[in-house]
Amino acid sequence: MRREALLAVPSHESRVTGHAPLSRELGVFSCTLMVVGGIIGWNMFTGSPTDPASLSRIVSTWLIGPILAAGFAFVLHTLVAMVLRNTRFHMLHIDAWTRTGLMIGAATAAYMLGANNIANVMGMFVPASPFADLTLLRMVRISGTEQLFFIGGAAIAVGAYTYGERVMATVGKDLYKITPLSGLVVVAVESVVLFLFTSQSLERVLVNAGLPSFPLVPLSSTQVVIGAVIGVGLAKGGRGINYSVLLKIGAGWVIAPVVACIIAFILLFFVQNVFEQNVVRLTPYAVTADVLQQAGRDGIDTTALSDLAGTQYAGSSAFRKTLESRRTWTEQELVVLFACARLDSIVVDTLRVDSRLAEDFLSPSQRSALVKYQGSIVPHRWQFEQALAQASPEWTPLPGSEPAAQHRREQKAVLYDLFRKH
Repeated sequence: MRREALLAVPSHESRVTGHAPLSRELGVFSCTLMVVGGIIGWNMFTGSPTDPASLSRIVSTWLIGPILAAGFAFVLHTLVAMVLRNTRFHMLHIDAWTRTGLMIGAATAAYMLGANNIANVMGMFVPASPFADLTLLRMVRISGTEQLFFIGGAAIAVGAYTYGERVMATVGKDLYKITPLSGLVVVAVESVVLFLFTSQSLERVLVNAGLPSFPLVPLSSTQVVIGAVIGVGLAKGGRGINYSVLLKIGAGWVIAPVVACIIAFILLFFVQNVFEQNVVRLTPYAVTADVLQQAGRDGIDTTALSDLAGTQYAGSSAFRKTLESRRTWTEQELVVLFACARLDSIVVDTLRVDSRLAEDFLSPSQRSALVKYQGSIVPHRWQFEQALAQASPEWTPLPGSEPAAQHRREQKAVLYDLFRKH
């Protein structure tokens, strides 16, 4: 992700009437917040557990992002103001440099926005992409995922062109009066902060240096921009900040994911029960002695589940109800149990590897390990990964976020999607 798309809900001027829409009442929304809320609503409806580790990483950026942007903007604006006070550049030169900087900064920010936010727009459709891979002029190969990303990028551009002006009016006029020079600082800070949470190269450099890295998760561009605007306002003394508008925006950030969660749950309920449409593809789960042993190795006490060995469940909701009837579980424990018990029905087919993957994607040793299991049907993903690790040391899991470890996890994920029965 990787991104979270900022398709902010349209927001008008700050004067509010009794008939104002929710977006005007509460400020500028972030698509990231609403996507997260919608996914939680989906999980609640289907009975699937929500991974608390992933959720905490995403939610933490809702605080870290704007605070980091405010700090950067405060420092950068102070330095720029100091330079201008101690130099004698002509006003026309400053204006020309500012205009050029704004165009470059805006283009860079837009690029970073797409790189970071496209996951919010199209990430959920990647597993069910309707597009086949295309080959143009027998030279350029465009995957179905890349086609989805192109459509998402075009949608972001259309949204910015049609409704972006109203959102900019809220941020650039109602919250704080932005001058061209202040705007340059804001877009520069936005580009930098989005880069920190998007760049895999930067992550590798930090990890190799033994330093903590930034999580590569969708970051709310809305929150980054607003944090940068607040930082500029504080650098100028803080007197021009409209705190009532800021309070409405903050309230919107709290309410948006909750509302999205509720709406997602209600819509799913109505579509399934009122319109009698199938909204969930039931995933089967099976509890076996091997599953219980694997869960135990992952740190789960499965004593209360020992008598369930040999049972199967059609869907996550039925499986979760059975688990919760035995004892109370944490969400993290449920995530582990679901991962262990899920029936994936992986069919190893090396012909698909040869036809679908580049020759250098797997090493000769890794390909030889796959040949050993040609035609085998493996019920669980964790069994498939363990079998590969036993067949070749080059399939052994690598800890951490180093490039080699990331590449190995990517290899396994690609094979899983390639071999799994859909």
